[in-house]
Amino acid sequence: MKRSRLFLILALGAAAIGFAILAGSGISRNLVYYWTPSDLRNAGDKAYGATIRLGGQVAPGSVRMLNGVSALDFDVTDKKSIVHVKSTGAPPQMFREGIGVVVEGTMTRAGYFQSDRLMVSHNNEYRAPKDGQQVNAKELIRTTKGLE
Repeated sequence: MKRSRLFLILALGAAAIGFAILAGSGISRNLVYYWTPSDLRNAGDKAYGATIRLGGQVAPGSVRMLNGVSALDFDVTDKKSIVHVKSTGAPPQMFREGIGVVVEGTMTRAGYFQSDRLMVSHNNEYRAPKDGQQVNAKELIRTTKGLE
């Protein structure tokens, strides 16, 4: 009886350790961090060609829509460095100057960040309006990073 109980405890312990290792490695692989413009500038050659998420604020006065093309030029800043971004695709409705963004793409040797994905960054209080619900502009601005 004691031998089977010991075997059961060891088997459960080994299973728990195995599960913890699998869960821990799976979580760390799925965590996605973003770089600030300063991080990107300081990375040197490591930044070129790698898929990166760049986070910061859209610099005031930098947003330019390219005529006839679904493309957008703007600068992202962390108030220490500025990175010029060229983004393809339609921007989110909340996109504007001064707002927090995360862009996904690659840094080019030509000196700009080529993005194929643009996301607006917001704080944990933000709630998207439900279908048919009136949007309270002041509340929307309050819960959007970069505009508070």
